[in-house]
Amino acid sequence: MDFRVVGLDSPLFSTLQHMMELADEGDKSSHAPTRSYVRDAKAMAATPADVKEYPNAYVFIIDMPGLKSGDIKVQVEDDNILVISGERKREEEEKEGAKYVRMERRVGKFMRKFGLPENANTNAISAVCQDGVLTVTVQKLPPPEPKKPKTIEVKIA
Repeated sequence: MDFRVVGLDSPLFSTLQHMMELADEGDKSSHAPTRSYVRDAKAMAATPADVKEYPNAYVFIIDMPGLKSGDIKVQVEDDNILVISGERKREEEEKEGAKYVRMERRVGKFMRKFGLPENANTNAISAVCQDGVLTVTVQKLPPPEPKKPKTIEVKIA
């Protein structure tokens, strides 16, 4: 499986930016992406991940500072799509007279989807969030046993 890192100057991000502009303009043509699609695309573009392959597992590492385990959802869709999603909410507590001067920390929905290889064991997935880093481990299936030749008894007619 080819897990590629996509740079900010890639065609993917240019396409995402174009889609976001179309959605903001309110283009209602049949070729315009839906708002939910654009929202998901923004969430995916803003959720960077590292992927490692070990001899017996695939490991997905995503920074999730400040999130609790209840804010993160790890699922498998269509038997081979790993989906990691959730939402980071802005703190609603405003102290007396306090107001934001600058807001830079990312809030909102996040999501990443990964196509899993055929040898991924979707029944053996674990997810651990420690010190703001989510680590999802997908075990690999053992390689198939080589097929032994089948012997057919020859009968005398």
